[in-house]
Amino acid sequence: MSSTEATTVVDSPAELLNCEGADLGVTHWAPITQEQVNLFADATGDHQWIHVDVERATAESPFGGPIAHGYLTLALVNLFLPQLLQVNGTSMGVNVGLDKVRFPAPVPTGSLLRGRGQIILVEEAKGGVQATVRVTIEIQGPDGEPSAKPACVADTVSRFFP
Repeated sequence: MSSTEATTVVDSPAELLNCEGADLGVTHWAPITQEQVNLFADATGDHQWIHVDVERATAESPFGGPIAHGYLTLALVNLFLPQLLQVNGTSMGVNVGLDKVRFPAPVPTGSLLRGRGQIILVEEAKGGVQATVRVTIEIQGPDGEPSAKPACVADTVSRFFP
């Protein structure tokens, strides 16, 4: 196992078996824009005013303005996971699902988010290696450091085939 700037690289699925408990570090910060939130609302049909009505959310929302959908925040796992972990020597990788997802804090539009990863379980599975990676999506605070509560914590399950 080696690390590049923001990616932990594993040479093969078999080597992944030795990585349980590994800290994968963090990704770069990524912005959440109102445009992204609006496009997500259009794609999913979730046009709740706390997400898409900037004036009303600013005036009436307990969050002080519009917030990203929880599932938009979760979808960013697809952006962050490849920045955290690369498994070489695979014919394919398959997203098996999620074991647990939580949304501890709302994500105001205009926020910067990043992913933090940890491999929490690795096991052989049907001709491949299955890894559960906890991706914690952090919100940048005013001091440039992560806020006390993350936006999302997701235990992702992926299977890698040689």
